[in-house]
Amino acid sequence: MGLSIPYNQFQGKFEVPDKEPTDIQIRSNKSILRFTKHLEQMQFTGELPVKFNIQQLKSDLETGMYFDSSIPQGFGVGSSGALVAALYAKYAVTPITSNDIMIGDNLAELKNVLAIMESYFHGTSSGLDPMICYLNLPILIKGKGKLDTVGLPVEQSNGKGAIFLLNTGSAGKTKGLVEHFLERLKEEGFRNMVRTELKKHNDSAVKHFLKGEVKPLVNSVKEISQLFLQNFKPMIPKNVERLWEKGLETNAYYLKLCGSGGGGFVLGFTEDLEKAKTMLEGHNLQVIHKM
Repeated sequence: MGLSIPYNQFQGKFEVPDKEPTDIQIRSNKSILRFTKHLEQMQFTGELPVKFNIQQLKSDLETGMYFDSSIPQGFGVGSSGALVAALYAKYAVTPITSNDIMIGDNLAELKNVLAIMESYFHGTSSGLDPMICYLNLPILIKGKGKLDTVGLPVEQSNGKGAIFLLNTGSAGKTKGLVEHFLERLKEEGFRNMVRTELKKHNDSAVKHFLKGEVKPLVNSVKEISQLFLQNFKPMIPKNVERLWEKGLETNAYYLKLCGSGGGGFVLGFTEDLEKAKTMLEGHNLQVIHKM
C-alpha cells in the first residue's frame, strides 16, 4: 500500500518574463523545450497515450515561458511531478479532469500517462507525484494497479504528535538511486525483505494513519525506519545517518525516506513533537500534519 498526499507549501506555475529573463528563467525554458522535443518524439512514435498541442507549447516557449516554482529540485517533494502535471493540464488535447476521475479506469489511465511523461526525468516513475499535483487530492494505492481517492484523518491542532519534514540540506539524485534499488531487487534476500517485512509494516502504517491511530502508526514507522537503516544505507544521506540512529535509540522520533533519498527531505514521525524538536535542535522541522 501507499499514500500520496498533496503538500500545498510548495507550488509551481507557468510564467512569461516581463523584462530581461534571468539565468534561472532561461534554464527553465530550455529544460522545458528539451522535454517538449521528447514528448513530440514519443507522440510521433505512438509511445505517448495522449495527444498534446505541441505546436502551442513550442509557440509559448518561444515567448520565454518558464516554470516558476518554489519546489526544491531533488528533495523528494515532487518538483518534476509538478512540471509534468502543469504541462498535462495546459497542453493535453483531451485531459482527464478531476470531475470524471472516478469514471471507469480514468484514475489508472491518468497515472499511466503521467508516469510515462515523468520517466523522462528519473528513468522510471510511478506517476503518483504528478497525479496528486494535478488532482490536488490524496491518493491511496491499495495494491498493484488499484488506486482510489481517500479522505484523511482530521488534523489535531492540539495534538502532541506530528509528521514533519527534515531538510538534509542537499539535493538527491533520484535516477541513480532508483536504479540502485532496482538492482538490489534482483537479490533474493533483499527482494524477500521488501515483499514480506517492509510490506507488512508499510501497509500497517498506512492503515493506522488513515484511522488516526497515532501510537500504532508510530510503532509501524519505527519498524520501517529500522529496516531502512539496515537495508537502504546508500539512500540515507550521510549527514542524517546519525540523526536516524539517534531517533531509534531514544524513541523520540523515527525517520524514513521521502522520495528516493540521497538528500532532499526525510519524513519524520513522533508522538511528542516538542521532544523531537529538542533532540533535533539546530535542524529546521516543517510540520505537515499534527496528530
